[in-house]
Amino acid sequence: MRHWLIKSEPEVYSIKDMKRDKSTLWEGVRNYQARNNMQKEMNLGDLAFFYHSNAEPPGVAGIVEVCSEALPDPLAFDKKSEYFDPKSKVDSPTWYAVKFKFKEEFKTLVSLSTIKGRKELANMVLLKNGRLSVQPVGQKEFDLICKLGRE
Repeated sequence: MRHWLIKSEPEVYSIKDMKRDKSTLWEGVRNYQARNNMQKEMNLGDLAFFYHSNAEPPGVAGIVEVCSEALPDPLAFDKKSEYFDPKSKVDSPTWYAVKFKFKEEFKTLVSLSTIKGRKELANMVLLKNGRLSVQPVGQKEFDLICKLGRE
């Protein structure tokens, strides 16, 4: 099993929205590295942190689980969507989406400043490539953030 971090602005879609909806298709990702993580690296049952970005404070709000293999992102073919991509073809899609289901909302948001303040988390992708919206998380990092979020 691998671990991930996925980002969403809470005013667009929050951990509370995910909890209410129980699952959602993670669509609209338009970064090749993030797409490759979803398309080629994620597996059913992998766990991901749900990270509130562009929030005050930003941080890890809970956990979701991968519950589908990557599939072509339907928004890439929807001409009314801001994520429409005329170069993406149904028979050769450029963009992919993954379905996640809600697992847990943390008791305590694990803020970015808390993560930055822990030397054990200094090598997180979040701190080295903070703009990447779908990124891997190491097992020790995952375990520590879970512990902090459950306190």
